[in-house]
This record gives sequence, structure tokens and C-alpha cells, in this order.
Amino acid sequence: MSRIDAKFAELKAANRKAFVSYVMAGDPDYDTALEIIKGLPGAGVDIIELGVPFTDPMADGGTIQLAGQRALEVGMTLQKTLDMAAEFRKTDDTTPIVLMGYYNPIYNRGVDAFLDDAKAAGIDGLIVVDLPPEEDEELCIPAQKAGLNFIRLATPTTDNKRLPKVLQNTSGFVYYVSINGITGSAEAEAGDVGPEVARIKASTDLPVIVGFGIKTPERAEAIASIADGAVVGSAIVSEIAQQKPVSEVLDFVKSLADGAHRA
Repeated sequence: MSRIDAKFAELKAANRKAFVSYVMAGDPDYDTALEIIKGLPGAGVDIIELGVPFTDPMADGGTIQLAGQRALEVGMTLQKTLDMAAEFRKTDDTTPIVLMGYYNPIYNRGVDAFLDDAKAAGIDGLIVVDLPPEEDEELCIPAQKAGLNFIRLATPTTDNKRLPKVLQNTSGFVYYVSINGITGSAEAEAGDVGPEVARIKASTDLPVIVGFGIKTPERAEAIASIADGAVVGSAIVSEIAQQKPVSEVLDFVKSLADGAHRA
């Protein structure tokens, strides 16, 4: 059982929804980002989604694009992202970490070497947004064999014909993208999301977590109430971009986590 599977089993036993937070590795700098990541579990975060900075992040809106640029400008790399995860693991061996990013840095490193290094660093799952199911032999299946969950995104345009293909090698959880478009571009509406979550859950036993467009504790609660949990990224990254103290960032994260956990 992976840390992700164990976390969802724990949440289910407690009749509690998951709160997943996204932060960009290395934003605004390595030490501050590490301090924030180390503080996330204490702020109520159940799963950490750790962004790998990349020059061409096609799924990301302006807020996360700028975070990636800031991280790259201070020298953040895939290796340093793995180093950050390994440093986190020295004091926390239970909170799952999912790397979210793009295939190019992984391909450049070499899939086998990357999977070995990710596993050694304490990574539990991968979200690689530019690898469709048709390319599962490239990374998804090797990742599963290495003991890493491969988490797939479903979207409002994933119809019933496409959905089985999206789900076929997915593990850990399904990430439902609540809106068409890029991160941070609109607000998620529970009334729109609910039927889609139900449709996905009818085809899989995996938890369905909803992300994109969740910016407030109230919205986190509303979305978590009709899914297995909520993901917040851009709203947290925006707090970091404003150069707020780490304590204030974590207070904001806690307010979102509290919202999701009320659901």
C-alpha cells in the first residue's frame, strides 16, 4: 500500500475528505519553499502536490507560470526538487508527495534513473499532464512497476467514450479538473462538478479529487462535499507571490484545509 492509498484509507475511516495543496518547488527560493512544505501537514494538508518548475507549462495559468519562472531564476531544477522531497522526508514519513509537472525534464534525465531517484527521495505519485494514456508505456507503466502511483486528470470534456482510457492505468486517485482551461482561470461550481464526479465514480473505485478554480475555504468545503476532496494551487501560490511571511501562508492554507474538512 502506497502512502497515498494509506492516507485515503485513514480519511475514509475518519469519514473525512482530503485536502491537497499545490506549491511550486523553489518558489520564491529553495529555503522558503522547503519551510512552507514542511509546514503544510501541520496546517491540515493531507497530500502535498509539488510542482516541478518547467519553462513551458502549458496547463498552468499565469500565477503558476510566474511561480515556475521565479523558481527557475533562483536555480531550481528537477534534482533540487527531489532533494527538497528527501529533506522533507527526514521529519515526515507519512504525508504523501505527488510530483506534478511535464515530461521533458523526466525524459531528459532518463525514465529509469528518474524513477529510481524519485522513489529514493520519498515521492509517492506522479501527475504528468502532457503524457496521454496512449503513451502509458513511456512512463505510467514503468512508474507503477516502481511503486509510484500515476494519477491521471479527467476534465469536463472527458466523455464516456474517453473515460475508460483515462482510467485504465490510473492509481492513487483521479484528479478531476473542474473547469475547461488553465489553472486559476475561473471558479469551480459544485453544481456543475457534482454530476461529473458521480459519473467518474461510477467507473472507478479510486477517490476522485477536484482541483482548479478553488480559491476560498467556502469553495473548498462546497467542492469537497460532492467529491472525495479538494485541491488548491493558484490561490496558495498567489499568497507566496505576495511575499507574505511563511506563517501567514500556512494560516491561509489551514483555512482552506479546515473548509475541506468541514465537508
